[in-house]
Amino acid sequence: MSDLVLAMTGASGAIYSVRLLHVLLSLGRTVHLSISPAAVQVLREELDLKVDLENFDAAQILPAEESVSGDSKLNLLRGQGGSSIFSESDARYGRLVYHHYQDYNAGIASGSFPTGGMVICPCSMGTLGSLASGLSSNLIHRAAGVHLKERRKLIVVPRETPLSGIQLASMKTLSDAGAVILPAMPGFYHNPLTIHDLVDFVVTRICDQLQAPVELMQRWGTE
Repeated sequence: MSDLVLAMTGASGAIYSVRLLHVLLSLGRTVHLSISPAAVQVLREELDLKVDLENFDAAQILPAEESVSGDSKLNLLRGQGGSSIFSESDARYGRLVYHHYQDYNAGIASGSFPTGGMVICPCSMGTLGSLASGLSSNLIHRAAGVHLKERRKLIVVPRETPLSGIQLASMKTLSDAGAVILPAMPGFYHNPLTIHDLVDFVVTRICDQLQAPVELMQRWGTE
């Protein structure tokens, strides 16, 4: 299976990216992760996760279930029956490779490094505009540009509302260039009961685009 790239930027919706990372690793995939400074702030504000970009450790973003305190915001994201987003018992953990957002020596900065696709989740409007303009001021921009030029799957997960004409034009530009625009818009036809269910709807749709089969929700037309 090809390596995958996941970038986290400074939009609201950090839980989508944390859940996606856990699911991909649970599938045994190798995930190359890069995090912007603004994403660090969102992770702290929304999930109480303290990530150090200079001294990164996987436990900072994927804490063990037993280490999550009773008053942690992560407890708001438990599923039916109180299951944690990190509690799949049959997880076959893959490999997490961290890249500093300023490290242009990372393999993912080059088209010669093979990957099976890249996801920017959540994607801030600043990142969206940079990509649409062809700018490359950090590794996340560069890796996304590589995926576009190499005609590989690039999935952009914006989380913003309402949207200005400039932002809509940027999405159209990226779509025309080959990117998949996948807004964090959970559906309700699967009868969600918890925030966990809504998160898994979006994560499922991302995994479908990556051809990473998961069964996190009841799909339309199934029993």
